[in-house]
Amino acid sequence: MAKGKKLSSLSDLGGMVYSTNENYEPDQEEALESLDPSEQSLEAHLEKKGRGGKVAVLIKGFEGPEEDLKDLAKAIKNHCATGGSVKDGEIIIQGNVRDKAMDFLKNKGYKVKRVGG
Repeated sequence: MAKGKKLSSLSDLGGMVYSTNENYEPDQEEALESLDPSEQSLEAHLEKKGRGGKVAVLIKGFEGPEEDLKDLAKAIKNHCATGGSVKDGEIIIQGNVRDKAMDFLKNKGYKVKRVGG
C-alpha cells in the first residue's frame, strides 16, 4: 500500500475478507431464476437526456439473470434492426423504436407499459 493512501471501504481491500472463524463458509450466491414472461411487468421509457440529443428507448423492470436479460436485449435489437446495450439491469435501444419494441415484447408474452412522452 502506498504511503498516505487511506482505505475508505472494504472494497479497497480488493474484494477479500479475512475471518478468524474456523467454521466460516462464504455465502453461495443464489442463482436467479427467470420468471415466466407473463409474470414480468416491463416499462418502456423514451429518453433523450445525456445522449447528445439522440433518442433511446429504455426497457426497465426485468427480473431474472443477467444472461437472460442480454438474450432478450439481443432479440429486441435484431427485431428493431438497431443497436443498443444492457446497462444497470436496463435494456437500452437506440432510436425511437418504442412501439416496435413494445409490440415485440407483447408478442413474447410480456406485460409492457408505456411510460413518459
